[in-house]
Amino acid sequence: MLRSSWYYNLLYPKRFWRFKDNNVYLSFDDGPIPEVTPWVLKQLKQFKAKATFFCIGDNIKKHPEIFQQIIDEGHSIGNHSMHHLNGWITNTEDYIEDVNNCQQTIKQLNTDTCLFRPPYGKCTSKQAKILHQKGFKIVMWDVITKDYDAGKSPQDCFKIYKSQVRNGSIIVMHDSQKAFKNLQYILPKILNEKLHFKAI
Repeated sequence: MLRSSWYYNLLYPKRFWRFKDNNVYLSFDDGPIPEVTPWVLKQLKQFKAKATFFCIGDNIKKHPEIFQQIIDEGHSIGNHSMHHLNGWITNTEDYIEDVNNCQQTIKQLNTDTCLFRPPYGKCTSKQAKILHQKGFKIVMWDVITKDYDAGKSPQDCFKIYKSQVRNGSIIVMHDSQKAFKNLQYILPKILNEKLHFKAI
């Protein structure tokens, strides 16, 4: 997983790393997942916060009712590819096809999105150029909590968030089983800070 840095912002200026406003943008990757995603939605609703969910197409197909719940509760959705492919080790044709398949899955459920986040934060310049030509906005981040890392304690993840968050931050968390233990600790604490959490 790429680390956020001013260096990447300079290297990939057409990708969104942070916004120039006073909002904070929570985002969740890899869902929808039973138990985890509904729990996230419950927390967001409790604090009247909005977020953006970058969903894997295969998980959308498996759990369309949870995907619909995300939309019904007023959150944004984004394309996270069909099968969570790493663009650095996937040829461009296969990568773009996988993104397109996810997009078709989303459209089949009567919604659409122009937001895309590359799995692992990894897509090549060629892949990104094609995606931009197709009208996608590539959304990265400037804060990654590392909630997916089994070597990180929940307290570690929250410290990462606290040390990096600022106005306009795009924060990455994961509504996945792997991240759930850490997420259950950090998300309520983040929401309790009562910042202006907005969907992208």
